[in-house]
Amino acid sequence: MGSPKKNQSKGFFAAMTSGFSVFGNAMHRSINGLLGYEGLEVINPEGGKEDAEEEAHKGRWEQEERDSYWKMMQKYIGMDVTSMVTLPVLIFEPMTMLQKMAELMEYSKLLDKADECEDPYMRLVYATSWAISVYYAYQRTWKPFNPILGETYELVNHGGITFISEQVSHHPPMSAGHAENEHFTYDVTSKLKTKFLGNSVDVYPVGRTRVVLKRDGVVLDLVPPPTKVNNLIFGRTWVDSPGEMIMTNLTTGDKAVLYFQPCGWFGAGRYEVDGYVYNAAEEPKLLMTGKWNEVMSYQPCDMEGEPLPDTELKEVWRVASFPQNDKFQYTHFAHKINSFDTAPKKLLASDSRLRPDRYALEKGDLTKAGAEKSNLEERQRAEKRSREAKGHQFTPRWFDITDEVTPTPWGDLEVYRYNGKYTDHRAAIDSLDNIDGDDVQSTEFNPWQFGNLSEE
Repeated sequence: MGSPKKNQSKGFFAAMTSGFSVFGNAMHRSINGLLGYEGLEVINPEGGKEDAEEEAHKGRWEQEERDSYWKMMQKYIGMDVTSMVTLPVLIFEPMTMLQKMAELMEYSKLLDKADECEDPYMRLVYATSWAISVYYAYQRTWKPFNPILGETYELVNHGGITFISEQVSHHPPMSAGHAENEHFTYDVTSKLKTKFLGNSVDVYPVGRTRVVLKRDGVVLDLVPPPTKVNNLIFGRTWVDSPGEMIMTNLTTGDKAVLYFQPCGWFGAGRYEVDGYVYNAAEEPKLLMTGKWNEVMSYQPCDMEGEPLPDTELKEVWRVASFPQNDKFQYTHFAHKINSFDTAPKKLLASDSRLRPDRYALEKGDLTKAGAEKSNLEERQRAEKRSREAKGHQFTPRWFDITDEVTPTPWGDLEVYRYNGKYTDHRAAIDSLDNIDGDDVQSTEFNPWQFGNLSEE
């Protein structure tokens, strides 16, 4: 086994692919769609030389369509672009970005183990493996729906966790999330910063993720890598995230730094991860290695980062079994996220599960899904007009904007904090002995705070 330290120059992350087939007229495609992984196709880096040559010469659209799109997009080169026209529902999966945030809870038992663990370095092994585990699910080739302002998602009945997320801003698009069980709390504020480069775009995760392990009050901070979307117009589109992931114990100063290998020619280095857990003096204590789509392991190491004699690699995480030939490449947990089995009593009317476009797509009715999606977007615009005409300002329900502005590697971030009101709301609902028997699926989707408006 090669030492992770010797591979640091190779960079981070084995090509977290996320792509889609392209549909519709090029003039209706949006920069935001590309940034949100709409309209992307996955390159096959494991193909042979002939496959690679074919990919290199294969355009995403017909020549006339491609030229038209290129003329439209040239003016955006070098810009941070985040909001344009959305793409057809045909390329979407029946899930929203708020639900996708909840997918990080699939392997939450790793955080339970981190909380129970007394070894400070093993805590970081468990916590960092938890952060890696979601990338297997994130390689799906479908685009999640963008949340409506005020939309929420609730998750219960999984590892004792209560999870709530909310769309707290529309321009710029920002989401906030909070999860909690007896072992940990998880809080995230998420938004993106982008740079369009012509035939590619760099996407920077200007967000903050914090985990508090309850037993000792340890605070962990996660910095994920940036992403590069390649061959937007010419060639076959594919996604890579070279860089590094850093998990820092803010309480002790220890940290884990993991390097995910970029996807090279013919798939070289794909999925591979290596790195170290360091103490506060930046001395390596444990090495970590594996593949983000399969397994992660750890081993004690010396000051040079080499494995200690008479020690061996020990497995800490392995990907769970998953459905074969699933239409949307969902894991079993992704199906649970859409299920009302993981919904609490008296589901909020703003919950993503209740979106009519998402539900129609899940049932395979593309025509209805597209119409419902357009309707929701127009109602969102109408509500904004009404709100601004009345001088009202949108205020999130479950998260509060703070005065804190935290620096990230890609810019400053306004931080939202969980306000605890959802915990009180859920406790009040769960304490009721008599819950009416209305079918939750018949509840009308209603995230609107200033009137459920139709097109004016």
